[in-house]
Amino acid sequence: MSVAPPASGRMLRAGTRGIKGTGWVGGVCIGIIVIAGFVAVFGAALAPHDPNAVDLSNAFVGPTAGHPLGFDLNGRDLFSRLLVGARTSMIGPLVVVTISIVVGSLLAVASAWLGGAFDTVTSACMDVLFAFPGILLAVLTAAVFGASLTAAAVALSVAYTPYVARVLRGAALRERTQQYIAALEVQGLSGFAICARHLVPNVAKLIVAQGTVLFGYAMVDLAAISFIGLGVQPPQPDWGVMVAEGETGVLQGYPAESLCAGAAIMIVVIAVNVLGERLIDKAQGGSR
Repeated sequence: MSVAPPASGRMLRAGTRGIKGTGWVGGVCIGIIVIAGFVAVFGAALAPHDPNAVDLSNAFVGPTAGHPLGFDLNGRDLFSRLLVGARTSMIGPLVVVTISIVVGSLLAVASAWLGGAFDTVTSACMDVLFAFPGILLAVLTAAVFGASLTAAAVALSVAYTPYVARVLRGAALRERTQQYIAALEVQGLSGFAICARHLVPNVAKLIVAQGTVLFGYAMVDLAAISFIGLGVQPPQPDWGVMVAEGETGVLQGYPAESLCAGAAIMIVVIAVNVLGERLIDKAQGGSR
């Protein structure tokens, strides 16, 4: 009976192999995500103008030299706001995905390994959380703690965790029945060591795939929460906020702000979702 080798670095290698197998479409998606991530990190340095500088004389002025996207209702440079707004628009979903993946993975693996009462209670709690949509939880959180990106991100993390736990629990249960797990138990390894060094790395492809898909959902939900005024607060640049603030311009025949921010959200979400779907197909194909 063969025993799986130590798993140091296997999660990273599994994710890398999965990404390499997504083809040229996956490569294009990765390129878009990398560019968006770069702008999120360095957008403030790349912005040619102060994104919050108000000049009402330029309100709803179209593209001019040095201002390729023109100005918004308050005369602020749209291109600069789009670049700086990428930070909250990307960091928010990343926080949501990180929390939900970590907590969901821990609950899924613990449920699969321990079973019994722990699995029953955990599953019941997850079923209760399924009844609360993420945006509804965000509204409740904002009512209690105030409107902010932090409150919205925490609320969505709670809402997304059951989905992660449900999917990964099935994969962990299948892995739990493998012969190498029994061999490791016979050798005297603790349950924690087996899960950390072998079980979790062996479902790493599915974890990465789930995280990728959830990022797109989180980005749309956070943009919607900011749109209704419960997420990022003006005048801080954010793509969701820009879509909301551009509503006046749309009604007056100047849709540039809403269109640019909406297009940025759409492009990133499509790239992330397409990549995530390909990763899930590959992970599920490899597990059969």
